[in-house]
Amino acid sequence: MKRIIVLFFCLSVFSCEDVIEVDVPSEDPRLVVDALIRIDTSEAVTLVSIKVSQTNSFFGSVPPANLQQITMTNLDFPEFSDGEPLEEEEPGTGIYSKFYPTEQLIAGRWFLQIDFEDEFYVATAEFQPSVPFDSIAQGDDTLFDEDDTEIILSYTDFPDREDYYLFDFNFENYFASEDTFYEGQSFSFSYFYDEDVNPGDELTISIMGIDEDFYNYMNLLIEQSNQDPSPFESPSVTVRGNIINATDIDNMDSSNNVNNSDNFALGYFAIAEEYKASIIIEE
Repeated sequence: MKRIIVLFFCLSVFSCEDVIEVDVPSEDPRLVVDALIRIDTSEAVTLVSIKVSQTNSFFGSVPPANLQQITMTNLDFPEFSDGEPLEEEEPGTGIYSKFYPTEQLIAGRWFLQIDFEDEFYVATAEFQPSVPFDSIAQGDDTLFDEDDTEIILSYTDFPDREDYYLFDFNFENYFASEDTFYEGQSFSFSYFYDEDVNPGDELTISIMGIDEDFYNYMNLLIEQSNQDPSPFESPSVTVRGNIINATDIDNMDSSNNVNNSDNFALGYFAIAEEYKASIIIEE
């Protein structure tokens, strides 16, 4: 988020402008990793795309990261791993992708490794199931402004287990929910768009299954970033995800012997089942 602070003031009949120099927080560049893998289990193959960039400064741009290599391997089913890395889609984009059989992605624990500037970052993730929407409809209520657009969503939670969900409402708007008060039941809630949503616009909304750690991470990130910028771009606050710098780790069963515990990437590695529903906005 860019902010420029300028102080204007007038003395008697004279007009002048003073620019105030403000010391802003700065830190060493970090990797920013968007590694939320969305799975449609009805598809035989899934294109895994991971976007990797690098922070520049507090007010700076976020350039793509030129990686040495990025790989995904299955810790429980080594036969699923062919040893081939993800490839950058186009030079300079920082988007690395590869096709995987969907039935493999939903099995076992996946290990992500990113090699960058002779250091490597790692994270693990397991597939988290979701549920489809029962219904999606436009409502008539407003929240803060008469131009708000209400969307009413309904879904039925899995019974007899703890579940966590992440909703993607477009426009980089996300919402995380846990089933503590509606476990195994049908549940409905309203979401209000304050963006310029017009009649005839088609909105596609996603519900994804996530685990408790990712749920806590997203809630903290959404709260602190206030959704600007995107939680998966360059967060304005340093919220630690699950991607650690493992260069100094000598035991893969432990991550508490890292010499520099503050050296980690921003972002999160997760594998989520995704269901989508679309709605066309009416008058």
